[in-house]
Amino acid sequence: MASEQAHVEAPLTLSKYSKRAILETLLSRPDGGIGLIGQRVVIGGWVKSSREFRKEVPPSAGAPPPAVEVVGHKDATCVEVLQSKLPFFRSILKAFIGEHPIREKLDPVLPKPPQPSISILQVSDGSCVPSLQVLVDSALASPIQVMPTGTCILVEGILQKPSLQGKETIELKTEKILHIGTVDQDRYPLSKKRLPLELLRDSTHFRPRTTTVASVMRIRNTLNQATYTFFQQNGFLHVQVPIITTVDSEGHGDIFHVTTRLGKHKAEDQNPTHEGIKIEDIKASIKEKSKKIEELKRTESNKEAVAAAILDLKKATDLASRLESKSKDQAAKSKSEDYFHCRTNLTNSGRLHLESYACALGNVYAYGPRFEAKRFESKKMLAEMWTVEIEMAFSQLEDSMECASDFLKFMCKWVLENCGEDLKFVSKRVDRLVVDRLQLIASGSFEKISYTEAVQVLQQVTKRKFEAKVEWGVHLSEEHESYLTEEIYKKPLIIYDHPKDLKPFYVRLNDDGKTVAAFDVILPKVGTLIRGSQSEERFNMLSARIKELGLEKKQYEWYLDLRKHGAVKCSGFSFLFDPLVLYATGLNDVRDAVPFPRSFGKANN
Repeated sequence: MASEQAHVEAPLTLSKYSKRAILETLLSRPDGGIGLIGQRVVIGGWVKSSREFRKEVPPSAGAPPPAVEVVGHKDATCVEVLQSKLPFFRSILKAFIGEHPIREKLDPVLPKPPQPSISILQVSDGSCVPSLQVLVDSALASPIQVMPTGTCILVEGILQKPSLQGKETIELKTEKILHIGTVDQDRYPLSKKRLPLELLRDSTHFRPRTTTVASVMRIRNTLNQATYTFFQQNGFLHVQVPIITTVDSEGHGDIFHVTTRLGKHKAEDQNPTHEGIKIEDIKASIKEKSKKIEELKRTESNKEAVAAAILDLKKATDLASRLESKSKDQAAKSKSEDYFHCRTNLTNSGRLHLESYACALGNVYAYGPRFEAKRFESKKMLAEMWTVEIEMAFSQLEDSMECASDFLKFMCKWVLENCGEDLKFVSKRVDRLVVDRLQLIASGSFEKISYTEAVQVLQQVTKRKFEAKVEWGVHLSEEHESYLTEEIYKKPLIIYDHPKDLKPFYVRLNDDGKTVAAFDVILPKVGTLIRGSQSEERFNMLSARIKELGLEKKQYEWYLDLRKHGAVKCSGFSFLFDPLVLYATGLNDVRDAVPFPRSFGKANN
């Protein structure tokens, strides 16, 4: 109680660099801000909703009441009264003043001044879920300026008790307006209330102004903070690994290539032709000509026909050779003119580079974007995914699995302790089970089974028919993972010892020769969140694996060098950050959990 009282009576905290009061420091206090009533503050934010309160206009002091009330608020003249009330006098007037027409129109009436009013604004600055009620008198700014949704205001005023009945505990009475950023109501995309998340994806630059997206981003920020905190507290060093790399770190999959030559050379330069005929067509023709010569030799054809066919084949072969030479020359020229003189791509994993630092510094981690050019159909994967990767020297598979489970427990506990208000909001607005799922990991246990056991369990299921067939040696689909975690084990699941063909080339081969020392951590709702493994430290085994997969050995010479000079057992994992945001917020599509998502066909801004 004493600490709470101290918090209530704490002085107002201002933003260090803008000298304004952050709304969270006003509204998230235990007393709701009542202890700050009477203080003068400057606040800034964006209008989320508004209404107008019209003030009664008191009569002017000393002014006599009007003799006659006329609709339209016009002053009545004597002539008008006589004309309207005493028709008898009309004839008398005409007799004395003649047939001159009586003035039908009065002098122009001045425009009616606008009725004084107060704009009642709900203003948010993105720091918390609730908004601050701000009163702006029409003498300071007209309602049409400040009331539209999305208007930005910076005002100075006095905090006071609410003047109107409502859920607010405090409000701000504006005394000075410092800035107004107006809105074009016809074009502003957030004018409508409660737009679906899928419609907001086309306005990624405006959608953080909505309460839902703002809460998701604050939860994401807390998870980001928890990531660094966990590894720094556990003796890991942060290492930045390259985004542009010369290797395919996974050894398989689609990757984005990096070049500055795009559009600088013609398509025919890459596919030389002769009189419109492509080299591929000429090679196909050579095969046909070779078959024809063999047929001629097997028959009793004359020597002249065979010689002509051989001469024709030689011409085609010479032409193909010249075109191939031209293609190589053009490729070499293109490569020399490119920014890098070798083939480069956006990295899909930083673990190979990270391992080289683990072999010198011990335990290291990296955090950044990773890229895959697959056309994902899943709602949990994007072309650009933020990933946390770790490598630990002198460790094996079991060590990585333990680190992965500790890491997830820490992350969920951290969010529960630091995002109470936002979790309460997303539980109400998005998914009521969010807190329960986080507590399931924070205080629960993980089930561990081998890949072989997982396949056997799924094959024994009779009450559910899977779209994808369950068989050993293929990837478990999302529906398989979902069934294992949500229907069978009903808890987080670690599946280890996967078939070697399903994992990257550098994973350590097990004694059975069929599986490798790899594991996946699977959570209910979001599926696979962590992929980890122990690296192959044996030079001969790693070299054989590179050869088996047909990889270009030259690209991996530096990685093989780690096995030649001071080899050590290493293990680690890659953690997909974005799907954890889905797990912590209850969202169903990762595009709603990422500030600027990059998916197939979509890169708007």
